[in-house]
Amino acid sequence: MTANIDNAGVRKAAGTTDSAAPAAGATDHRTGPWHDPALTPGARADALIDAMNLQEKLSQLVGVWVGASDEGGEVAPFQHDMEEAVDLDGLLPHGLGQLTRPFGTAPVDPAVGALSLSRTQERIAGANRFGIPALAHEECLAGFATWGATAYPVPLSWGATFHPELIGEMAAAIGRDMRSVGVHQGLAPVLDVVRDTRWGRVEETIGEDPYLVGTVATAYVRGLESAGVVATLKHFAGYSASRAGRNLAPVGMGARERADIILTPFEMAVRESGVRSVMHAYTDTDGIPSAADGQLLTGLLRDTWGFDGTVVADYFGIAFLKTLHGVAGTFGEAAGAALGAGVDVELPTVKTFGGPLAEALAQGLVSEALVDRAVRRVLVQKAQLGLLDADWRPEPPVLAAATGGNGSVGGNSQALRGTVRLDTDENRALARRVAEQAVVLLRNDGTLPLAAGAGAPARIALVGPNADTPTAVLGCYAFPVHVGGRHPGTPLGIELPTLREALAAEFPHSELVTARGADIDGTATDGFGEAVELARGADLVILALGDRAGLFGRGTSGEGCDAEDLALPGVQQQLLDALLDTGTPVVVTLLAGRPYALGRAVDEAAAIVQSFFPGEEGTTAIASVLSGRTAPSGRLPVGVPRHPGSQPSTYLAARLGHASDVSSVDPAPAFAFGHGLTYTAFAWGDLVVERGRATTEGEFTFSCTVRNTGARQGTEVVQVYLHDPVASVVQPVQRLIGYVRIDLGPGQAAGVRATVPADLASFTGRDGHRIVEPGDLELRLSASSDDPRLTARVTLTGPVRTVDHTRRLHMSITTELLTDTP
Repeated sequence: MTANIDNAGVRKAAGTTDSAAPAAGATDHRTGPWHDPALTPGARADALIDAMNLQEKLSQLVGVWVGASDEGGEVAPFQHDMEEAVDLDGLLPHGLGQLTRPFGTAPVDPAVGALSLSRTQERIAGANRFGIPALAHEECLAGFATWGATAYPVPLSWGATFHPELIGEMAAAIGRDMRSVGVHQGLAPVLDVVRDTRWGRVEETIGEDPYLVGTVATAYVRGLESAGVVATLKHFAGYSASRAGRNLAPVGMGARERADIILTPFEMAVRESGVRSVMHAYTDTDGIPSAADGQLLTGLLRDTWGFDGTVVADYFGIAFLKTLHGVAGTFGEAAGAALGAGVDVELPTVKTFGGPLAEALAQGLVSEALVDRAVRRVLVQKAQLGLLDADWRPEPPVLAAATGGNGSVGGNSQALRGTVRLDTDENRALARRVAEQAVVLLRNDGTLPLAAGAGAPARIALVGPNADTPTAVLGCYAFPVHVGGRHPGTPLGIELPTLREALAAEFPHSELVTARGADIDGTATDGFGEAVELARGADLVILALGDRAGLFGRGTSGEGCDAEDLALPGVQQQLLDALLDTGTPVVVTLLAGRPYALGRAVDEAAAIVQSFFPGEEGTTAIASVLSGRTAPSGRLPVGVPRHPGSQPSTYLAARLGHASDVSSVDPAPAFAFGHGLTYTAFAWGDLVVERGRATTEGEFTFSCTVRNTGARQGTEVVQVYLHDPVASVVQPVQRLIGYVRIDLGPGQAAGVRATVPADLASFTGRDGHRIVEPGDLELRLSASSDDPRLTARVTLTGPVRTVDHTRRLHMSITTELLTDTP
């Protein structure tokens, strides 16, 4: 969470131009075994804990929200309306655990920000008697959230790619940029499985299926960690299942839904990614807030799954145990409850783990052993990051050359300004690849692709509130939206071509005329007349609809921007209907943070192109898909509803969750999870079930062929769903257990071979244990969750088998090119 900081200011603590010094009379321990890299991180942490007093330990468990100086001076504590001012001078002699968002609080030149952070780190290390610097963290939900850094597509677009390897490549690039300026931890990815698309933070999620979320998030973590940046899984667990899709509302799910849907991606990431941090969720489940849930944060996460990193608080989440949840009477009680449950670090700033926790310790209400447990995890991580090494230096890589590598943080801020570029050509090319693969073609009557040369439409009417808005491609955690909007005089810091500019470049032979028609969430219809007139005089209408990202009600999508239903915001549906009435072909193009019901367009639009806040190269990607220069390959990570009020709904529903004769509400989507069209056609066949019977410990094997029968290159995404007709507890009708992207030229065919372990048929049984039951199953090879192409009927034999967290999580699925000709 980010606080409402519209009226906030930045206060520089008195004396911040001078390095603090260790407390008077304290013994300086700047040499010791904790500085020896030959020792294990655990041994170094233990030695340091033995030498620390209680106040020094507590100081390692807190962060301070700061803003880097755009003049290159030390950071200043950030003053906002949810917290009191922080006395940095009083805090630093005891040490400091974390610096919160030094780059992501206000616009700052990256090189100057790096200098400011370096000078601050020099001061922090110089002020405490062990010479320990702080760990700096930032948001990186859709790129490094700082001024001038590449704005990549939002996570919902990551899910739309069905391409984990590409997302891992993107994450590694983000991590390298963060590490280059001195950032150690990124607060991403989000592993919340979408349960209700009215929730404002849907744009931050990867999708509605736990397997898709888990595989893509795991790849992101691996990429970020490969760059030396600590990734943070969030929000653990259940935040996305809040009632009615309202932010921070209570969660009413049962233990089985939590285990089989919500926790599955986290389990995969903890087991497979090397992740080093987890953030607790704000919400309570059945009355137990995640921040005070020891069974979740210690029993499951650590004791069962074996996680050994740090658990950090979501911003202000520990204080919320008192102020929002009412399970603590004082901030000291809140601190004790969180610490006991397994939260190690309070973020974003000092509130409960400072004075209130110290008082609770003094009164004997909290054991110091809990403090030692948490501080050990923090210090182990600092050792892993090199922050305890004797040769640690404060300057990050981008400043090493400027300082001559002599360890002295000097440098002229004016000379440094503009020397660090975080939006490189390589980054933009990568952002474009992700955006291109995330565009989903929902409907096409043959109008697309459009000729871009001599045969292009003579006159294109580009209409809609997102037609000429640079920030229409950005989610709420992209810096120009998240922070830049509060600094209107500051340039965006990156190039954001509008859809109008991208279309003009893509279709140079077409006359492009533009009308806004309506605002995103406005009620005025006086712009309809101009839009309709342009449409009637055009050969084609491209209608740009969708969302405006924002925070806490300042947008139609984003944190705190929940929707009552899934009708397009404002009067956009009326504008859409008015343009359909003209008779001119309408290509609906969506730049949005969630899926919306599209009314008549589902059946009447010439085409529908869905993108989920596709980042700085998003409009170029959309234009290239419209022209056919890029073959559409995205698939829906969430279903598109047919009716605005049919929520909550998900393809992962039991039989009674789908359309039936016993309810007048039909939740069937207009376009289902996994759906996405191409500009070619694919034929699936030659299914061979090589091993169709297996014990509950065994595995199935099958193969098939996929052939591109069209005249264009294209990508098919083979999705494998498991259907369990009879089970001892109610199951979803089907669930995704594997997928693979196949790129094929005209006439090319690929053989697909898969081995499916029985473990993938497991679910949480009646007694709360995960089991594999004998019986008949269907493995549905599908182009989407409602488009099965081939079905392998298989049988499990033998006894009911109990499995645990060591079970197999993946099927093996491989492809082989078979031929180059029809």
